[in-house]
Amino acid sequence: MIAIIDYGLGNVKAFANVYYRLNIPAMVVKQPNVLKAANKLILPGVGSFDHAMQLLDNSGLRQVLDEMVLHHHVPILGVCVGMQLLAGRSEEGALPGLGWIDGEVKKMNPSLLRHSTHLPHMGWNDVTLTKNSKLFDGLEKKACFYFLHSYYFDVHHDDDVIAVTDYGGLFTCGINSGNIFGVQFHPEKSHQYGVQLLKNFAEL
Repeated sequence: MIAIIDYGLGNVKAFANVYYRLNIPAMVVKQPNVLKAANKLILPGVGSFDHAMQLLDNSGLRQVLDEMVLHHHVPILGVCVGMQLLAGRSEEGALPGLGWIDGEVKKMNPSLLRHSTHLPHMGWNDVTLTKNSKLFDGLEKKACFYFLHSYYFDVHHDDDVIAVTDYGGLFTCGINSGNIFGVQFHPEKSHQYGVQLLKNFAEL
């Protein structure tokens, strides 16, 4: 069973609807005891880093998540701010992140970009794989996904990067370290590309 973690943020029902249509067992989970029964986890998120971390810390799920992900190696997919929470810290706030993948979240700086653009980075954009990953099985070299963000995950180890996107400059949009995965885009809003990615995650 895939647990879609409901700590107060993210499009949890959209994820559940995708899996319902795929006939893959999944449910929205708020209780730690129910979470323990899952064999895969999705951590969604929207909004600001500190607000998301506060809600997650106050949800009663944090300790169970640490145990499942770090000790039992249950696969987890962080999405958008859920991916950013995997970092150690963020320029957007003062609270520490989960620290599961080495790196920090930084704000995109339009003045440093190659061409005129604006924030947030919103809408459809190509995603380029930097290495083979089962998360992207069946997707073209450049699949197209829906983005909505102004911050990006600056990953400290290149081996943890699996995909990048160009928005006036390349930034990491897909990460993986062991059983921990993250994507900056919204697969639940990305039509056939997102459905394929969520199906791939279910089959890991």
